[in-house]
Amino acid sequence: MTGAKRKKRSVLWTKMHTPHCEDFKQWCRRRLPILEWATRYNLKENLLPDTVSGIMLAVQQVTQGLAFAVLSSVHPVFGLYGSLFPAIIYAVFGMGRHVSTGTFALTSLISANAVERLVPLSSQNLTAQSNTSVLGLSDFEMQRISVAAAVSFLGGVIQVAMFVLHLGSATFLLTEPVISAMTTGAATHVVTSQVKYLLGMKIPYISGPLGFFYIYAHVFQNIKSVRLEALLLSLLSIVVLVLVKELNEQFKRKIKIVLPVDLVLIIAASFTCYCTNMENTYGLEVVGHIPKGIPPPRVPPMRILSAVITEAFGVAFVGYVASLALAQGSAKKFKYSVDDNQELLAHGLSNVISSFFFCIPSAAAMGRTAGLYSTGARTQVACLISCVSVLMVIYAAGPLLYWLPMCVLASIIVVGLKGMLIQFRDLRKYWNVDKIDWGIWVSTYIFSICFAANVGLLFGVVCTVAVVIGRFPRAKTLSIKNMKEMEFKLKREVDDETVHQVKIVLINNPLVFLNAKKFRADLMNIIQRENTSSQPHDEISKCEQNTLLNSLSNGNCNEEATQPCLNEKCSLILDCSGLTFFDSSGVSMLVEVYTDSNSKSVDVSFAHCTASLIRAMKYCGNLDPEKPIFFESVPAALSSIHSNKK
Repeated sequence: MTGAKRKKRSVLWTKMHTPHCEDFKQWCRRRLPILEWATRYNLKENLLPDTVSGIMLAVQQVTQGLAFAVLSSVHPVFGLYGSLFPAIIYAVFGMGRHVSTGTFALTSLISANAVERLVPLSSQNLTAQSNTSVLGLSDFEMQRISVAAAVSFLGGVIQVAMFVLHLGSATFLLTEPVISAMTTGAATHVVTSQVKYLLGMKIPYISGPLGFFYIYAHVFQNIKSVRLEALLLSLLSIVVLVLVKELNEQFKRKIKIVLPVDLVLIIAASFTCYCTNMENTYGLEVVGHIPKGIPPPRVPPMRILSAVITEAFGVAFVGYVASLALAQGSAKKFKYSVDDNQELLAHGLSNVISSFFFCIPSAAAMGRTAGLYSTGARTQVACLISCVSVLMVIYAAGPLLYWLPMCVLASIIVVGLKGMLIQFRDLRKYWNVDKIDWGIWVSTYIFSICFAANVGLLFGVVCTVAVVIGRFPRAKTLSIKNMKEMEFKLKREVDDETVHQVKIVLINNPLVFLNAKKFRADLMNIIQRENTSSQPHDEISKCEQNTLLNSLSNGNCNEEATQPCLNEKCSLILDCSGLTFFDSSGVSMLVEVYTDSNSKSVDVSFAHCTASLIRAMKYCGNLDPEKPIFFESVPAALSSIHSNKK
């Protein structure tokens, strides 16, 4: 009896604890994505492209680290630390395989506000003669990096708190026009901050509302103080960078290794400056002394957290929005999924942990991420290899950067912002797709450059929500049955055994950013559904999900598992007669559904489309011009499908 009880108790104990062990393993895989992709890493196929990409990325990390540290009003060496530690932490916790995390122009600008306010330049005279034991830097420099580290720490804590509260699901409020306008405005601010180096001028620190215009007013008032040598060297550097990068882009398929023009320019400019002594002869500003090594970690000053809370919120929100947009774009381009909430954890920990190592606030940068695309990076191993190269610079090559002219460094930064600046071209798309989105883009951009990027972001979100609230009362189809599906089969005249499955989906809802993801998820579920001819008709035609009311869902789906039925050919007809209005997010989602379905051998047709919807889809996506996909009615679409299958 005792043995039986003991055996029963052992079974109960096993049942209680085995699931917990499995749950813990799943939790680790979900929260530590590196465990998922590292175990499946293919050394033979991925190591070489990742190594090349990592070395190329390291050049960008070093140059941007130096420049963005100066932009953050701290010593340039701290930018090298900011290019190292956040990248390592994101590689462990982040899900973006082609996202480069490190120093970021916009977060540097935001933290500079706190640095200049709490440790102004006027206080340098009081501490310039006193040096600390940390890398031989002055107390003034250490006070400044302490403020920047405090901003990074508190910003990361806010992001981790947002992760705990599952606020990543609220990112549906961040529409494409708002993110595009905000990042373009941020790039404009960064270019403005580099003007003093490009022209060789001395410009005092200017911030606050309309500070953008005050800077250019100061430039024009003191135009005679422009150093011609700095201007000519800046123009030459920009021309060389743009020309070589365009050639690399055009011939990247023919050449296996892209020319590292940034590295070549840094070496050439530093060597020329050293040989000609440009610093003393022409008065050119150079990077200056870069101390070797990494100091021991130190806790950020907690006593000033209350004084930097405004900048911390700006770093948390703006940095996350810009980084998430790049991660989602990377996932869409290379066909994998990204958890919005996990990205909050990854960037939050990147900021919190890095703040103990004298790092400025970090985020993902578009220029570096685009560089990973162009050099053929496969995984986050490329970022880890770049960290090894950055570490070599910190311990060995740092002092060699002393003679690098600041005007050349500024030129590299400005050219690196090309991807963000050319987003002005989006205005034409929004004008043709949805003029309200065009207006939101313009107004968000204006608020971003007049005040700050975080103000512009908030304004854009408020405007977007207000416009949708104003639009929905005019919609006459706010019923529970948002999407109805009908399904039947057409037999081919040549072969009676082969059937062609046709699904007709009635879109009986507005399609905007609020419900675009959920709409796509529901539609992909319909496409995934296998042949249900053996089921009753009521089950076949059942797809009455409330896309609008459930729009807060992220709508994530496993695209890799989507496979069409092998013994049937499928077609999908979207009846857009109930699509009362749409925005650019809705149009982009329709185009994405079309391209994804075609890749899965599912033909998609659209019926009852308005002229504005047809024009928007043709302008927004790469539709097949030879194949008709727009029809006046559902019978016309069915007739076309039937005639094509004969």
